Amino acid sequence: MDQPSALNMRLLAHDDLFGHGNMGEGISLQVARDGRRVLWLAHECAPKNFTAVDVTDPRKPKPMLQTELVSDKIRSNSLEVTGDILCVAYQAYQPGDGPCGFELFDISNPDQPKSISMWDASGPWSRGAHQVWFVDGEFVYTASGGPDFRPKDERDDQPFVVVDVRNPAKPVEIARWWLPGTAHDDPEPSPPRHPVFNSGWRCHNTNVYPDHRTRAYLGYIDGGVIILDISDLSDIRMVTQFNPNPPMPGMTHTVLPLFDRELLVVSDESTKDLAADWPKRTWVYDARVETNIVPISTLPLPPVEEFGPRGGRYGSHNVHENRPGPSFRSEEIIIGAYFGGGIRVHDISDPFQPKEIAYYVAEAPKGSRCGNIQNNDIHVDENGIIYAVDRFTGGLYILEMDI
Repeated sequence: MDQPSALNMRLLAHDDLFGHGNMGEGISLQVARDGRRVLWLAHECAPKNFTAVDVTDPRKPKPMLQTELVSDKIRSNSLEVTGDILCVAYQAYQPGDGPCGFELFDISNPDQPKSISMWDASGPWSRGAHQVWFVDGEFVYTASGGPDFRPKDERDDQPFVVVDVRNPAKPVEIARWWLPGTAHDDPEPSPPRHPVFNSGWRCHNTNVYPDHRTRAYLGYIDGGVIILDISDLSDIRMVTQFNPNPPMPGMTHTVLPLFDRELLVVSDESTKDLAADWPKRTWVYDARVETNIVPISTLPLPPVEEFGPRGGRYGSHNVHENRPGPSFRSEEIIIGAYFGGGIRVHDISDPFQPKEIAYYVAEAPKGSRCGNIQNNDIHVDENGIIYAVDRFTGGLYILEMDI
């Protein structure tokens, strides 16, 4: 792709972030005490940790700072902001390496983030935290290993973990849950492995919404969709599991509940180049009966025959998650990042017949090793401005919808 393509969406600004535009799946927006709007971005891999960008004027983004990781054996990949606290996930490439877990930063002065504490999940079988969900200022819900968690299979190494950060100087783990059969000492048998795409049975996203805090919505990789009852953190119970893998090719990523409509929007992440793991779709589930969720449709995507050969990944990844704060919230408009498919917007007012209503597919970023855009994540603010990132070199893209 040497030219962008678009429908009902336009590019407001683009920045390669000091030439280090390899961005992960962590984007969070802070409204600072001085009125500035600061976008915090996690990087896909070393050497960079996180980047801050002043987006007070979204047409003129101003990169403010960029930090370094303490080791090239870890990556930061995921982050969240609540108030004046930034939470950054650290995942090691190999079990036993570190430091890994998550770090809390005081960003009351966004120009000078200061480390508050480190929740250390390093251990002989741990790669630390792949993802953090921090939206209430009290608890971090994370997909993370731990110093004492030994999986039967190394791919099952990141259970659901709850960390109390009400005293941010002293984070304390208060709960942990994993699918029975995946820990080393579990009497239950290990779950069956996908015969072709074996990515593991562990957490990816761990969404808990403050106004529905008795439930955790987990994308459980090859374990599909899991809903937990967390009303009693000393006795976490599984409410339901729906697992279409196989025949689907695994890697359930995000479970977005639409509470008023009793629906779930569920994305399956593409992880193979040239669409070798197709189909990787975003699903709509009927969740009126919580113990018996039913898939009813998928969001339409352009033909894999056209987009798959362009280079890199093609298919679903992240959707905007209706998080609290300065965030767009809708139960009818779903906005997602689709790697080589760009940023795409769907109207699910009729959940049985979702319609694509807007998209933006950028040209190949300079220096990209796959020769194609790879939109890795998005955040949409309360004004409908879309902040999207590229996985390899493209950095930050700021978009506006016309719908």
